[in-house]
Amino acid sequence: MDTSKPSAFAPYLFTGIGMAVAGWGGLFLLFNLSLPFLGYRWLFFVLLTLALAGLALPAAYFFNLRFPSKPLAGPNVIVRQALWLGVYGDLLAWFQLGRLLTPVLAVFLAAGLILIEILLRLNERSRFKPPADDGDE
Repeated sequence: MDTSKPSAFAPYLFTGIGMAVAGWGGLFLLFNLSLPFLGYRWLFFVLLTLALAGLALPAAYFFNLRFPSKPLAGPNVIVRQALWLGVYGDLLAWFQLGRLLTPVLAVFLAAGLILIEILLRLNERSRFKPPADDGDE
């Protein structure tokens, strides 16, 4: 019997919808009901992370379902991969506020975050221990 099945999709869908609604709704309220003070700028980054990670959560689940790895990506890996998109959006917004964002910088930031995720997955794979054989065969 195959015990290495991926987890169910429903928790990722509902969590992603909740995060996206909270993030985008919060951004809508922030833009319409506040003045540009420093505390609200930090709230903008938190809400942007929440909104982008909420959108990316179901996509990260399906990418890990479509391209399985050994060991299978657990819930912590899927959430981490979704959060990378939120962090990437925050970095792009941060650099744009300082008028430093260029297409080359955006590509290098994306490549750096992808490299970090690849190295984290390699570290997880190096610590992977396959299940013990029962001797049934």
